[in-house]
Amino acid sequence: MGLYTELPKDIEEVDVIIAGGGTAGCVIAARLAEADPQLFILVVEGGPNNLNEPSIIFPVFFLSHLLSDSKNTIFNRGNKTKHVADREIIIPTGGVLGGGSSINYLKYVRAQRMDFDAWDTPGWTAEDMLYYMKKFETYYGPGKDELHGKTGPIHVSSGTFRPERTGKDFIAAASKLGLPEFEDIDDLDSNEGVGIALRYISPDGVRQDTAHRYLHPKLQSGQYPNLHVVVESQVLKVLIENKKAVGVTYQPKRDPNGLRTVKARRLVVVSCGALGSPLVLERSGIGHSEVLKKAGVEIVEDLPGVGQDYQDHQILVYPYRSSLAPEETMDDVIGRRVDPAELIKNKAPVLGWNAQDLTCKVRPTEAEVAALGPKFQAAWEADFKNNSNKPLTIISPTGCYPGDPTGVPVGQYVGTATFSTYPYSRGHMHITGPTLSDPPDFDTGFLSDPEGLDIKTHVWAYKKQRELLRRMNIFRGELISRHPPFPAGSRAACIEIDAPLTDVRDIEYSAEDDAILEQWIREHVDSVWHGLGTCKMAPRDKAGVVDANLGVYGIEGLKVADLGIVPTNVAANTNSVVLAIGEKAADIFIKELGLSK
Repeated sequence: MGLYTELPKDIEEVDVIIAGGGTAGCVIAARLAEADPQLFILVVEGGPNNLNEPSIIFPVFFLSHLLSDSKNTIFNRGNKTKHVADREIIIPTGGVLGGGSSINYLKYVRAQRMDFDAWDTPGWTAEDMLYYMKKFETYYGPGKDELHGKTGPIHVSSGTFRPERTGKDFIAAASKLGLPEFEDIDDLDSNEGVGIALRYISPDGVRQDTAHRYLHPKLQSGQYPNLHVVVESQVLKVLIENKKAVGVTYQPKRDPNGLRTVKARRLVVVSCGALGSPLVLERSGIGHSEVLKKAGVEIVEDLPGVGQDYQDHQILVYPYRSSLAPEETMDDVIGRRVDPAELIKNKAPVLGWNAQDLTCKVRPTEAEVAALGPKFQAAWEADFKNNSNKPLTIISPTGCYPGDPTGVPVGQYVGTATFSTYPYSRGHMHITGPTLSDPPDFDTGFLSDPEGLDIKTHVWAYKKQRELLRRMNIFRGELISRHPPFPAGSRAACIEIDAPLTDVRDIEYSAEDDAILEQWIREHVDSVWHGLGTCKMAPRDKAGVVDANLGVYGIEGLKVADLGIVPTNVAANTNSVVLAIGEKAADIFIKELGLSK
């Protein structure tokens, strides 16, 4: 099998190098190998192998990858800023073969039709990308056949577990707020409603990451002798001669003081993610001249867009007490009150669950928009009012306490994960020096937009998700210690109750309540792992880094293919987007390499 922790010494030159074995990298490598088994391909991945790792293949353990000692996760530390109460936001990203697809929340959500169309790039419209969304999936859910794939490597299903009571209760509560249930919320067009959420889980309960579904089968088949993968080896930079990419230099983790170089005869693809790829480019001398000079890196190509325009969905999670039984939530699993080994031994159905059963896409009413002030109303009218395909937030109910349960009273919880879909804030990711040990300059940009639109979005979203939960029969009050500290006597004060609410009316928040809520949001806003935009696909004079064929401006034979190329945000969990990018990128490269039939 061509998978190594130390690359054989005789592999000094290959045809194609893929720097990064993440979600897109695995797709590209597998598709290139299929197109020509004689093509000599090398994937260089910084993290470990993921083959049959229990915490990866069994979905129920997905939260383990957020633990600080996880070997499969890179914890990117953001700069402290006043916008987030002087905190360092930590952004987890995939640090294992398969990348984010191996450690994410497994929730299947497609972007909206206008999201792709807004990229304004030929070949990347919603209709173009639907072909690739169908290509990667074998879909077991509801909806029209022409909108979903039936033969792709990634199986999309309900998995092996779905507690009915929570879902039905949430759908009923949503209907009370005028939010209908959609048969297929992932049809690219449904909005302002709720739908069943499918998962990147096979019907028999196994995670569908790209390493297991695309790459490992080929490595183990013996039919692709020229496909090689080296793990635990971090790419330092791309080698460039006369403005052409000719190889990479990487550092094997087993030899921290050594560097190794491998040449590429035909193509180098950088696929290290939205936070990793700009650093590789900058260490290679490609980026803003001022950033490179400050970092002590020789300028090869002055490309100011590299590392700029970082975007991420900003999330807040809210826990509620419930009347659910232990078998209806994941709390006993994440609270370690059940033995994981016993679950695996008994093939427990809960192993194939991610605790997220529904997707709710929501827009504010005209009255709610007006209540958020004239600046927000002006932005709404410019960017949303006439674009009915755009939700302002996505609310996902969770069948557990939605976060680290340390210090949380034992119980059965339901929560919401609520993220803004199109934040106005922008951040950046840049190098500060030429080596892997130099800490990056990473600003998440969270809540930093000058008009304060993002914080207003979260204020509205908090109120909306709270009204949804208050109308559920299983609602038994907020977990008070994990909600904003509204004062006693306020109409917004949190409660704990022993029976469902009746005759529910919307809470009225005072100006003092709103101020408390805004500060609490700054103190608790977090990332949902959906970073993008740092190597965006756009014209060069608009801070673009790659063209429509993913070629890096000014450098021959160098491509970028990951979420970094996405120019504007999408109203979705981003795994489906990067899977489609991987498939389309592979087609582009196959054609350019002359491998297509």
